[in-house]
Parts: sequence; C-alpha cells; structure tokens
Amino acid sequence: MGGGTRAFAACASLCAVWLAITAPASGAKTVNGPELTPVDFNDLAGWVEEDHAAALSAFVRHCDDGRRNPAKSGALGVDAAALAQVCRTARGVEPSRARAFLEENFRPVRIEMPGFVTGYFEPELEGSRSRIGKFTVPLLSKPDDLVKVTDENRPRGFDPVFAFARKLDNGRLVEHPDRGEIMNGALDGRGLELVWLADPVDAFYVHIQGSARIRLTDGGVMRVGYAAKTGHPYFPIGRVMIERGLADPGTVTMDVLRGWLAENPDEVDGVLRRNRSYIFFREVKAGGPDAGPVGAADIPLIAGRSLAVDKALHTFGTPVFVEAELPTGRDGTIEPFRRLMIAEDTGSAIVGPARGDIFIGSGGKAGDIAGRIQHEARFTLLVPKGVTLAGEVKR
Repeated sequence: MGGGTRAFAACASLCAVWLAITAPASGAKTVNGPELTPVDFNDLAGWVEEDHAAALSAFVRHCDDGRRNPAKSGALGVDAAALAQVCRTARGVEPSRARAFLEENFRPVRIEMPGFVTGYFEPELEGSRSRIGKFTVPLLSKPDDLVKVTDENRPRGFDPVFAFARKLDNGRLVEHPDRGEIMNGALDGRGLELVWLADPVDAFYVHIQGSARIRLTDGGVMRVGYAAKTGHPYFPIGRVMIERGLADPGTVTMDVLRGWLAENPDEVDGVLRRNRSYIFFREVKAGGPDAGPVGAADIPLIAGRSLAVDKALHTFGTPVFVEAELPTGRDGTIEPFRRLMIAEDTGSAIVGPARGDIFIGSGGKAGDIAGRIQHEARFTLLVPKGVTLAGEVKR
C-alpha cells in the first residue's frame, strides 16, 4: 500500500505500505542466503483446487512493456526477462489450459524459512479539494525539493538509511522534515495540499496503505496514490501500546489501535509523531472506478491476487503460491488460504524473502478483514523453467 502500495509502494505504491502495525519478528527480516528448495506442484496444498485461470489472467497483465517502471530482477534471482517471455507466451491461452500452461512453463521453488503475511486495503473516505468545515487534515503532494539519494549524490556522513533528501537552493542535500515537523507546519504555504480529510487518524492510515478513494464534497470521486516519502525510518505506532503494557505483541490490530486512540484523543498527536516517515501523494487517473488502486508495478491491484513483497528480493510479476490459515471467514473465523498470487506491490515494512502483504480490496469490509491478518505463511515461487535462483538447493 501496498503496501501503498504501498508505499507502501514503499511503498513505491500502495502499500501500500503495511497494515500490520506491530512489526512481528517472524519472517520480517532479510536473512543471508535463504534456502530455496525445488518442489513439485503436488506438494502445494490446494494447488489442484486453485482457480488457475484467474491466476493466469492476473499474471498476463505484466506483459505490458510500456509501463513507467519496468520490472527489474530481484536479488533472489527470478529473471525479469525470462518472466516477461513466459508472460507473452501466456497471452491467448484458453482458461481451460491455464493449469497446464503454468505447470509446463514454471517450476515451484519453496522459500524454506518462516513466512509471515499481513493484509492491506484501499480506504474509502470523505474529503474536500479545499479546506472547509471539518476537512482540515491535508494529504500533501510531493515537494519539488525532494530528491532521491543515490551512491553518486549521497553527502559524506549522510545516514545511509535515507533514500530521499531535501535539496537546498545551493544544491546541498539535507534531511527532509519528518512527520512531526510537517505537522508543525514545515511545508505550509507551498500549495502542496492535494485534498483535505476530516480525521488525522484516517489520514495516517492512508499513509500506511499508500492510497485511498475519496468521496468529495462536490459529489465526485478522487483516487490518490503514493508519490514519494521523506525517507525517515518507519515506526509501527501500535508498538506504543505494547511499550506501555496495554497490549501483548502480535495483538495490536488496526481495530485495536484505532479503538484505543478514539478513547484517548489526547494521545493521537504524540502517537502519530512517533512514526517519522511521511508519505506524499498524487492524484491517480489510471483505471476505471471499479479498478483497484495502482501498485508499485504500475498495474491496478486485484483483491486476493495482488501481493506486496520486498522489491529488493522479488521480481514484480512473479507468481507466488501462498499457504496460510487466515481469519477471512465470517466474523473472522479461520479459513485455509491457498492462493497463487502475483508479486506486484511493495511496502517499506515488507522486508525479507518470506514476508508478504495481501491486498484485500477497497472499503470498510476489506479493511475489517485486512486488519485481522497477522499470520504465519509459507511461500513458494513459480520460477520460469531454465532459470536457477541464487541459493537454490539442487534436488
């Protein structure tokens, strides 16, 4: 929102960036050389029952070579060019042959480490293009002095954690104002206000998700997506409740945190400032009103098929089979989740080879489901035949 996007399309997108607000340790850190084990398709629980035609339809959207951000090969070794070739071959495959095509052109490779998934969604909120009445909390567009920091322009001694900086008139790069400074007015008067919302907590969660659909006071609908971020490290604000002994690790869902903040409005300002990272937005015109938000891969996301991943490790467009037990049933009951998803979004908190964020959809119902997901999972990559991954164990 995704991660987003990201954020969350982290998120260079939707991320979206991350709904699991307590940063669970399981599967959340990159390890050196995760073991990658080739398996058979019949080793994937639920593979036979999967809707292969729907999965293949989601995959072939990545055949478009005209996107703004073409896929790059991730460090795990899924070759973007080989993936694109399979994608082009997939065009025109009859739905009845979807399973056969996938099995003929891919081989499953399991990531042998504990995995972890969260869920994210696209909020739907009320807003205004101008500051009127209750609409006093802005979402900001990208400042023109915000630049990406690379090895070539990084100043000596500049904290390597920062991928973005503020470029002064003299060309010097400095740390950009963080969330607290922006809340104090550091960017006021520059005309960056894209849209105004009524609730600072709602606005914060748009930052977490990386996108939103906004119902405007004039009767129109506006969609916003991730444009950039200040570069400051992300802090999961749910950790505040854990630090204070108000909740145990792994129990602070979005609903729990929002409920606590609603009961303690005096805490809102200070808690939000703990997350120094700040997201900037752009108005998104792509796709129809029923299409999903655009993720980091420049493709509208599909509920239940789009997966936000660590983009440094994974290649966008890679099919990823996810096996988990998730609270997606009625009233949050646990159900088996066996789904071939497509890696096509990212998020600043989605870190590690076996860490994923599942796009649930748009609106309140999707948010209810997404907010409950903080669960273990198993990840299996579908790798184009003829491609060998770094660290892959020979059978």
